[in-house]
Amino acid sequence: MALNDIHTPVLLERCVELLAPALAADGAVLVDCTLGMGGHAEAFLERFPNITLVGLDRDLDALAISRERLARFGDRVKLVHTVYDGIDEALEGLGIPEVHGILFDLGVSSLQLDEAERGFAYSKDAPLDMRMDATSDLTAETVIATYTEHELRNIFQKYGEEKLAQRYARKIVEARDARPITRSAELVEIIQAATPAAVQRAGHPAKRVFQALRIEVNQELSVLEDAIPRALDSLAVGGRIVVLAYQSLEDRIVKKDFQKVIASTAPAGLPVELPEHAPLFRALVKGAELASDDEKAENPRATPVRLRAIERVRKGTR
Repeated sequence: MALNDIHTPVLLERCVELLAPALAADGAVLVDCTLGMGGHAEAFLERFPNITLVGLDRDLDALAISRERLARFGDRVKLVHTVYDGIDEALEGLGIPEVHGILFDLGVSSLQLDEAERGFAYSKDAPLDMRMDATSDLTAETVIATYTEHELRNIFQKYGEEKLAQRYARKIVEARDARPITRSAELVEIIQAATPAAVQRAGHPAKRVFQALRIEVNQELSVLEDAIPRALDSLAVGGRIVVLAYQSLEDRIVKKDFQKVIASTAPAGLPVELPEHAPLFRALVKGAELASDDEKAENPRATPVRLRAIERVRKGTR
């Protein structure tokens, strides 16, 4: 993929605006926990010549593209092949005790969506892979081939919030008993055949199933549940974190963890809040911010985004 074909980063200007105060000092460290093809990272390195950027990604193809794209910044860039719940180990390995900015741009990347052979898109026929990290073992094909009907129904319900989960799981098991299901088009055909016409008119019936399979293959929600607290613990006082989430399951996890640390821990009825009960963080935005109509028109991938951001105001543990 040519570097000039790389897509525009989502909410780039808002991310820069929110993180800028934390990145002003010489020696500031920004961690891009979802480096992807380096769009956000490149912009920050250009605009803040004083910072060091630590880029994390589980996708070796993405790391190779970013390594080329960011090569001109030399030793200001440290790239680590890891899932983002490995942020603490990555920083320890680099000898970095605390950081000043953290960015999460969650979900599937442009690279993964646009390369049909990765199998993420229900609109393109490809092997049922869906691995963000090609070195991992579990694929969507393995899930479809080996999970029980009950297990398939559960992941479609839990990770896809799919109302027809039971029907789809049953039809998949029936189909695989006749022949293996190895390609995305085969799975889409099964789902479409099992979907009432009225439901099909409301949107592509495979969307939620493919989302559920992707989350299961990459353990995205459990990884995120571990990653956010570890990221918060790594922030220096005055450090800021910005998270971009694209579906409600991710956003709920981020919201819960942020609300926990921006709240006082003082017992109910205590007349005066003691210093040790004061919040560790403060909110930088009210609730979750959405992309503007102009941004959505310019960059359709920003349409579902929910942005949350907080700042560490004092030392302490949750």
